Amino acid sequence: MAQDQPPPGSDAGRGSRQHRDEQDHLVLRSAEQFKALGHPVRHRMVNVLRQRPATLRQLADVLRVSKGTIGYHVRVLREAGLVRLAETRQVRGGTEQYFALVSRTFKVHEDAPVGPEFLINAALGEMAPDQPGEPSHTALRHLWLTDTEAHALEARLRAMASEAHPADPAYGRPYGLLVSLFRADVPSLPPDDAR
Repeated sequence: MAQDQPPPGSDAGRGSRQHRDEQDHLVLRSAEQFKALGHPVRHRMVNVLRQRPATLRQLADVLRVSKGTIGYHVRVLREAGLVRLAETRQVRGGTEQYFALVSRTFKVHEDAPVGPEFLINAALGEMAPDQPGEPSHTALRHLWLTDTEAHALEARLRAMASEAHPADPAYGRPYGLLVSLFRADVPSLPPDDAR
């Protein structure tokens, strides 16, 4: 779901190109980027812009926030290098600006000042209440794995999470997938000599 490189002359954000990896992800690493994404309105705005570029008015309408407030949040996202001016159009004597993400996919750098809690909190903020008949599943499991098994499971989870799906309301409804394999802080009992 990679997006084309920003056109010359657009404000693609300070240094965004050098932070892209080979799959055209924007690699997040600065405190400014995480602060920008940490606000609920801006987080929702990023998810809306994954669908297509939009004007301030379109964003204000869909997010049910004033156009002035949307303008402020777009400026914060632009300054953090997450959103760019994609296009301008002349309409009825005025100029309409379309804003787009610099990349439809973001990846947290391994040395970023945040940890998995950033993604977990983002997922919690997106979760809509369960509705009868809708697919939904959340579970916490503990698996006892060898290092080899853990690496193999990690590879399978990465492959599953990286499958491309269109961000298009005509295609379907949005669902979130939070995948996390982590070393659990669960103490191990010694063998029971009584058995």
